[in-house]
Amino acid sequence: MRILLLSDIHSNIEALEACLAAAPEHDRVFNLGDVVGYAASPNEVTARARNLGEVFVRGNHDKAVSGIDSVESFNPVAGLAALWNREHLDSEHMNWLRELPKGPVTLPEFPDVQLVHGAPDDEDRYVVNVPDAISTLATAERAITFFGHTHLQGLFRMRAGLAEAVYPEYASIAKAETWGLELESGTTYMINPGSVGQPRDGDWRAAFAVFDTEQRTMTFCRTPYNLRSAQERIFAANLPPRLATRLAAGR
Repeated sequence: MRILLLSDIHSNIEALEACLAAAPEHDRVFNLGDVVGYAASPNEVTARARNLGEVFVRGNHDKAVSGIDSVESFNPVAGLAALWNREHLDSEHMNWLRELPKGPVTLPEFPDVQLVHGAPDDEDRYVVNVPDAISTLATAERAITFFGHTHLQGLFRMRAGLAEAVYPEYASIAKAETWGLELESGTTYMINPGSVGQPRDGDWRAAFAVFDTEQRTMTFCRTPYNLRSAQERIFAANLPPRLATRLAAGR
C-alpha cells in the first residue's frame, strides 16, 4: 500500500493542488495537521482535505482557528492569520476541525506506525533536531512516527543506539523532484513529509511524501506551485504582507 503523507497545508490551496497533481499513485492519504492558518483559502483547503481521506491528526493552528485554543502563544502575524481564518471558515468546516483527533493516532492495519502533529508526548512540541528527537526515538513503542509541525522535510532515526538526522538531497529548487530511501529493520524513525503550504527549509516548493508499506520505502517530494496566486490571495485578504513574501523564500 502506498500512503500519501500531507502536513501543514495552512490554507494554501495552490500548493495543495500542486502536490496532488504531482503525487504518484497512492491508496490512502494521511494528514498530519495544520490544515488551516497563515494563508487565505481555509474553506477551499478544508473541503479538499476532507475529501481526500479519513486519517487525520489535529495541529496547533487547527486548534486555534477552531477556538479550542487561543492565539496567545502565537506570534502576532500567526495570531492575526488564525483569527482571520476563524472569521472566514464555514461553520461546517469549523465543526469538522474541532473534531479532529489529538495525536498520537494509530491504526490497527499499521501496527508499527503512529501519527502525531508535534510529538507523541506533546502534540505541540517542536522536534527540530536530533536532541529533540532522542526521547521519542529511544522510547517509542512503534517503529515509525510520522510528524509535522516544524515544516522541515526529513527524518530522524536511531539504530544501534545512535541517533542521526537525514534530509533529502535535491538538485535544484526550480522543478518537481523526488528523493527516496529504504527504511531499515531494527531502526526507529521520526519522519516529517515537510509542509505543503509553508515550507521553512529554504526551499519554496510545496513538500509531501509517500510511504510504501510493502517495500518499506519513503519517497520525499517537492513541487513548484502557483506562488503568485497564493500571494495575491493573501494580499487581497489584507493579511500581513509578510505571510505572502515569505512564501517565495521558503522561510
